Amino acid sequence: MHNPPTRVKMDNWTAALLTGVACIVGYLVVWVKKINSLRQAEEKIKRARNRRDKSLQRAEQAVLRYKQSLPTTDSALILKLSLSELTQQLKDGSLNPDNVLYSYMEKTLAVNQKLNCCTEILLESLDQLTTVGSNKDGLLYGVPVSIKENIAFKDHDCSCGVIINLDQPAEKDSVLVQVLKKQGAIPFVKTNLAQALTSYDCSNPIYGQTVNPHNPQKTPGGSSGGEGALIGGGGSLLGIGTDLGGSIRLPSSFCGICGFKPTAHRLSLQGFRSICRGQKSVSSSPGPMARDVDSLALCMQALLCDHMFSLDPTVPPLPFNMEIYRSSRPLRIGYLENDGYLQPSPSMVRGVREVKALLEQAGHTLVPYAPLKISQIVPELLITGVYADGATTLLQKLKGALLDPSLKRQVFIHSLPKWFKKILSFLLKPVDYIQETIAHWRSCNIDVLLSPMIGPASRLLHADKVSTAVSCTMLYNLLKFPAGVVTVSTVTAKDEEELKHYKGCYQDSFDKSLKEAMTGGEGLPVAVQCVALPWQDELCLRFMKEVEQLVKESKK
Repeated sequence: MHNPPTRVKMDNWTAALLTGVACIVGYLVVWVKKINSLRQAEEKIKRARNRRDKSLQRAEQAVLRYKQSLPTTDSALILKLSLSELTQQLKDGSLNPDNVLYSYMEKTLAVNQKLNCCTEILLESLDQLTTVGSNKDGLLYGVPVSIKENIAFKDHDCSCGVIINLDQPAEKDSVLVQVLKKQGAIPFVKTNLAQALTSYDCSNPIYGQTVNPHNPQKTPGGSSGGEGALIGGGGSLLGIGTDLGGSIRLPSSFCGICGFKPTAHRLSLQGFRSICRGQKSVSSSPGPMARDVDSLALCMQALLCDHMFSLDPTVPPLPFNMEIYRSSRPLRIGYLENDGYLQPSPSMVRGVREVKALLEQAGHTLVPYAPLKISQIVPELLITGVYADGATTLLQKLKGALLDPSLKRQVFIHSLPKWFKKILSFLLKPVDYIQETIAHWRSCNIDVLLSPMIGPASRLLHADKVSTAVSCTMLYNLLKFPAGVVTVSTVTAKDEEELKHYKGCYQDSFDKSLKEAMTGGEGLPVAVQCVALPWQDELCLRFMKEVEQLVKESKK
C-alpha cells in the first residue's frame, strides 16, 4: 500500500526540519563548548596572573621591611660585583646571603616593572636564607639565581606559556634546582618565555610580552627571553635557561650578556618541561646565562658534581675540567662569515671580522670554514627534526587555546596535511650528518669555530616572519656541539646605513622581513658565537673567555 503524496511531502518536510534542528543544536553545542573553554582559559590565566601579582607584592613588602631593619646595606655596591667577586665576599663573610638576596630582589622588582620579565617571585627563597648556612662550602653559596619558567620548582607551575599546563604545580624540584641548592645557590625568581618554547620572541597569552632592556621596541629574544632581559637589565647575575634552537644564545646576543649551550645531555634535563617531547635529532640543553664567561664556567663547575651524577645517573659523570678552561695554548680556529643560508647583517659580519683580527694578533691561527649541506639541513633536520611527530603534540597542547601572535604562522604550517609537509622535506639521516661534520672539522684541523651570531635584536612581533634566521644556532643543537655567545660590540650608524642595502641569500619574503626586523638597531649589542666538538665544553668556554678578554683589552 502506497503513502499518499501529501504524507510523503510531510515526512520529507519533517525529516528536513529535524535535520535542520539537529544542525542548529550541534552548532550550539560546539559554540557553547568553545565559549566554556575560553572562559576556563581566561579563569586559569587570571589565577596565574594573581599568583604572580601576589608574589611581587609580598616580595616588595619583604624588601621594604629588610631595608627598614638594615638601612646601611649598600645595594648598589653589591649589584656591581661580578659573580667571582660576590662568591669570594660571601665566603669570607664580608657579605652575607641576606644582603645579597634582598639587593637582587629589589633590583628584580624594578627591572620587571620596565620589562615584564618575571612570572613569579619564589618566596621560598626568603625561607632558604635560614638554612643556606649548611651549604657554606658550596661553590655558589649565597648566590641568587633566576630560572626559566619551564624548570620545575616544587609547588609552582611549569606552563611553558601554554594555558593547558596551568594549575599543575611541580611535585618536586628539578635535578638542577636541587643541585643549585646543594651548592648554596638561592633560586629566587622564575622568568618569562615564548609560548610553547618555539619562538625567538618572548611572549605568551598568560604573562604577556617581555621587552629588550636596551630598547623596549625590540624583543629580548627567546625562548629564554625573560632570563636575557632580567640579567641584561641587572636584576640577576646568573640564570638557567634552555636551548632547543638558540633559546639561550639568541636572548644572550639580543640582551648583551653571555650564554652557553652545553653538549646535549651534559647536564640533567629531569624536571624540565617541554612541549615537543621525544625528539631525538634536535636536542634541547639546559645551560647558564650570565654577565661574563667566568660566571658561566663557575656555574658549569658547580652543576657538574657528584650530587647531579647521583640524582640523574643517565648523565655522564664528567666533572668540569678546570685545567682545559684555564689553558693558554694557541688555538687553531675555524671561522665563517656566511653559512650560505642566512646572509648576516653588517654588524654580524663586522663582529666576526674584528674578533678574527684580535685572535690573530694574539697568536692564534684562523682558517676559513664552511658548514656542509646547509641548504638541505635547515628545511629537513632542523624543522622536521624538532617536530618529529609532525608537530602533533604541539598542536594538541595549543588546540582551542589563545595563541600568541609569534606562533600563528608556525601553527598554520604545522597544520598542513602530512602529504604536503613531506613534499617540503628532503631525506637525510642526522647521525650521518653529525659524523660527516666531525670528519670535515677534523680535515680542517681546527680546535674551535668562530661564527656570526644573529643580531641585532628584532622588532617586536617579527619573530614568526624570520624564523629561518635560527639556522646559525639550531645547527649546533642538531650536531649536539657545545656553543656559546659573547657580546663583542654595538651596532654603529655605519652598520645601520649598510643594512639598507641588505638583500639576503635568497632575496625572498623571509630575507625582506629579516631586514625590516633588524632595522633601527643602532646602539644594540652585537655578539659572536663560539663552537666546539661534543664533550669539549670546557674548551668552548675557554675560547669564549679568550674572545671576551681580547675585546675588553682592545677597548681600553
